[in-house]
Amino acid sequence: QVQLVESGGGLVQAGGSLRLSCAASGSIFSINVMGWYRQAPGKQRELVARITRGGSTNYADSVKGRFTVSRDNAKNTVYLQMNSLKPEDTAVYYCNLDRYGVDFWGKGTLVTVSS
Repeated sequence: QVQLVESGGGLVQAGGSLRLSCAASGSIFSINVMGWYRQAPGKQRELVARITRGGSTNYADSVKGRFTVSRDNAKNTVYLQMNSLKPEDTAVYYCNLDRYGVDFWGKGTLVTVSS
């Protein structure tokens, strides 16, 4: 199986920055996509950003230009740099690993942006 451990969430004022990290371990294999999803209270989980092992990325329109996803393949770690945070970014952020179409999830880390 796969284990994903997130870190870096917290409370920040609007306009501030946070960096999330997610370390993967277990049966990761070499071909996978890693990324971040988020779920705000009363809303469905949504994609924030994803990155392939080769470095191709895609982002939700709402975070383009503010968030940057990156990964260190040697450490099996994915990062999410979040800048210019807005109150509407408040959510639980979940790390995701897609291994040949099978999804694995972290437990989530809370990001709260105060106005």
